[in-house]
Amino acid sequence: MTPNPILRLIFWLSLTAVLLSAVLVVTWVDLTPQVGSDFFFSTEDPQLQASRQINDLFPAADQILIRAVGEDIYGAEYLDKLRQLSEELLALDGVTAVQSLTHGPARPDKVPESPIWRRLLLGDSANASLLVVSVDADDADDAAERRLMGQLEELLAGHSVPSFALDISGVPYVIELIRRHLSRDLRTFSLASLLVFGLLIALIYRSWRLVVGTLVSCLGACAIALTLLHVLGKPIGLLTANIITIVFVLTLSHIVFLIANWRHEQRHPSQAEDSTPSEIVQRAVARTFKASFWCMVTTLLGFASLLFASAKPLRELGFSGALGAAVAILVAYSLFPGFLGPGFLAASSSSRSPNKDPSPFPWSPGKVSLAVLGLLVLGLGLGIPKINTDPNLLSYFAADSTLRNGLEMIDRSGGSSPLLFVVTAPEDGTFDNKELLEKIDAVQQHFDADPAVGTALSLSVLVAEARSRPFGMLLPLGAVYKLLDSPNNGRVLSSFLTEDRRQALLFLRMRETDRQEPRAEIITRLRRTVTEQGLQVELSGGLFELQAQLGQLVARSLVNGLAGLFALFLVVAAVVSRSWRTTLAMVLALLPIPCLLLGAFGHLGQPVDLISSPAANVAIALGIDSMIHLVMTVRRRRAAGDGLALAWDNARNQLWQPIVGAMLILATGFGIFALSSFPPTQRFGSAVAFGTLAAAVMALVVLPTLATLGTGRRPQKSSS
Repeated sequence: MTPNPILRLIFWLSLTAVLLSAVLVVTWVDLTPQVGSDFFFSTEDPQLQASRQINDLFPAADQILIRAVGEDIYGAEYLDKLRQLSEELLALDGVTAVQSLTHGPARPDKVPESPIWRRLLLGDSANASLLVVSVDADDADDAAERRLMGQLEELLAGHSVPSFALDISGVPYVIELIRRHLSRDLRTFSLASLLVFGLLIALIYRSWRLVVGTLVSCLGACAIALTLLHVLGKPIGLLTANIITIVFVLTLSHIVFLIANWRHEQRHPSQAEDSTPSEIVQRAVARTFKASFWCMVTTLLGFASLLFASAKPLRELGFSGALGAAVAILVAYSLFPGFLGPGFLAASSSSRSPNKDPSPFPWSPGKVSLAVLGLLVLGLGLGIPKINTDPNLLSYFAADSTLRNGLEMIDRSGGSSPLLFVVTAPEDGTFDNKELLEKIDAVQQHFDADPAVGTALSLSVLVAEARSRPFGMLLPLGAVYKLLDSPNNGRVLSSFLTEDRRQALLFLRMRETDRQEPRAEIITRLRRTVTEQGLQVELSGGLFELQAQLGQLVARSLVNGLAGLFALFLVVAAVVSRSWRTTLAMVLALLPIPCLLLGAFGHLGQPVDLISSPAANVAIALGIDSMIHLVMTVRRRRAAGDGLALAWDNARNQLWQPIVGAMLILATGFGIFALSSFPPTQRFGSAVAFGTLAAAVMALVVLPTLATLGTGRRPQKSSS
């Protein structure tokens, strides 16, 4: 029989699309992760609007913090080095201002007595001072921003010596470090995991044709997905840096079951003995596609549910994942069948395969096994209340690394994460009023004493600084404001007080190191401090506020996202199984996966950050695939006359090897990410690896046991 010409045409068109996309990815598609200052939220999100409004009221440049350590920070040698460094920093394109012991204060030795300079430039160590570098971070020119961060690092490396040690931090720099880690992981660990996938596929299938076909199909799906995302204007982002691995896995999942059914058809042709390879392939595709379709629907809608999330990276992952799920099934079924024997590529008279029947499932699970697994799920599930969705920003970097230690030193010196409050005078009053200024001063003193606050600046600090100058105490408040608003003082008043004197800014740099209290609780406490003085907090923003909201969004997305996914799976399970018993068994077998995964995070004290949080969804998607294919096979066995227990026994015997093989491939491939130097990537890879192994156990042990529990039937001898 000649291969179907339409199927051959589809194969060659698909292969052409894959090759073209691969060329475009290499020559045109930008794979650099785009991580800007608004990487938690997009500009239209309400969470970011408050920060935007604050910036409109009180324009301010982003700040880089540099900690300079020396034996005597007021000695001539230290100050000379500090002065030279400050001048060279000012000369960099993109740096708008530098404040240090030598740039800003009238005299370095008077800084400890200055209300404002001691807060800005002195930390908790007597042998270190800070440089505050203001940068013009233009979100529209990411290349210039990255170039500036590189120049800063080179400059500091040239000045840093044992007697003048330098550390760097600040929001723009931390964002650049995250981007670099994502970029390196995208190149290095995505490639490494794909190589591992290929090696394991070769070891399991031991057929060059299957290995080549699998790799071409999976990598081709990745190339097409990346090309489409680029055409649609969707750059690689904070979460979509792992999209290559995710699309590869989604495609591989379809291929694994397609190979299993193709081999089953070779061993036991369901039609005439003289079936051609083309007919066998077509029957395998027909046998597998329906289950694959429902797997795709569940995965696609699961990702699509993230489109309604408030966090921008989750929405990006939702769109990219949904697109990837659609591309994966299209490539798997249009391209890969051409590699199954001669298949669609050429005619052949050979129809049989020397493959032996699959070995029976080596485990005979029962009620005892179910009870043991139940206790394990319960034990790990007790860790769920302990999970931390609000980790500090430093958790993005490896503990005890030179980089992490430097960031911590700066954070301890005066905080690193900005928090901004805009307060309004009560009853149409203005801050020209001395009594209101005293209220601001009372708030300032509370903030200075709060252990979560590293540095606090306010209108009262500016006034205190002005009055610390000669004859400053004799000036009325209006004259002080006029002095602070003069060009000689950089019009600093406008950075803390609006022109109508109705709104004032409270600027805080919050400590991240060793923070145990949730950010939301800290912010609530600080807001209460303000309101207790009779002032109203009209707006709050800054990175610390955004991270607090992000932590709450991640927690809600874990609950709402998983609940939505289970609700969706309930509908799909009912459609696929057409049995209330099997539907209930499928849901109950799937439920332990997030419990095991999230409980392990809680017990181990590992934070569930934005990057690692989708791991549970990915693991569940893989578990769903195995369960749907099992149930569809059971339905076919039941239609062939098998009893319920025998149908499950035969289905498991047929599919346990591809399920276990796929899970080992995926777990090992994702396990490669544990070698990353970027902790969120480590956590994501390890979680998915653990979740895929748990999914295999749930599909092969728990689901069949639950589905046949209480039927009063024992499985008979298996038959294919």
